[in-house]
Amino acid sequence: MESVNWTSNIDDAIDAGLEWLSTHGEGFFDTLSLILESLFGALSWSLLTPPFYVIILIIGVLGWFAVSLRFAVLAMAGLLLCFYMGLWKETMQTLGLVVSASIIALAIAIPVGVIAGFKPKFLNFLSPILDMVQTLPPYIYLLPAIALLGFGPQTALAATVIVAIPPALRLTALGISLTPTSYLELGQASGCTPTESFFKLRLPYAMPSIMAGVNQCLMLAFGMVVIAGIVGSGGLGTAIYNSVRTLDIAHSIDAAIAIVILTMIIDRITQAAVKEKAGAI
Repeated sequence: MESVNWTSNIDDAIDAGLEWLSTHGEGFFDTLSLILESLFGALSWSLLTPPFYVIILIIGVLGWFAVSLRFAVLAMAGLLLCFYMGLWKETMQTLGLVVSASIIALAIAIPVGVIAGFKPKFLNFLSPILDMVQTLPPYIYLLPAIALLGFGPQTALAATVIVAIPPALRLTALGISLTPTSYLELGQASGCTPTESFFKLRLPYAMPSIMAGVNQCLMLAFGMVVIAGIVGSGGLGTAIYNSVRTLDIAHSIDAAIAIVILTMIIDRITQAAVKEKAGAI
């Protein structure tokens, strides 16, 4: 009985906290919602306004320079398949959601990761928080986001940003902290200031690790925006959710194929960037 009361007290405190936040932070969350919606809207507009073949060609050229001509041809064929399956709009909305969430997540994770790389105690403080974020089921972030931001892409973005931050932060901190002492000593002997040492030694050496964090950030964002389709985020996640509700198996498979194609394209391009940075060291 005492255990039940204790649990109920925690639940009541959480509900009261969310109610207090929604009441006293209404202006803040309305502004945050507007910013998130505007970022997603701008990226979606930029992806959906040009003809589909222009976007396919741009991604193909990017894939050619980043990976190979064979990959570029396969990537363009995959995107063309998305178009002919009638999922072009949803595919581009998903790409817009992933890029939007990743931009925000990396804008937080990389600077904080740099600080954590210099301050091991700070990283030790963050580690349990990052472990918790990565361990909790992704759905758990949607519930408070719905309460504070309502239904829509802004909720999906907020939840996706939370999920995508930990790997980028950890790998950035790892890259900064593992800069060889011999490099730093050589920089000091050459008269480098701390700022010059950071930009000329630490950052270039850490870049492969940072790029690996970018890759993982994007992959987790893809997984989360699909789950976030239940909050009306739009894109392929919503297409799958609606197909599940109506038992439209064929349409759900089409959407799943589009997700796989888009994920593989982004994954291969970012992996190529990681290898390029590693080869430059």
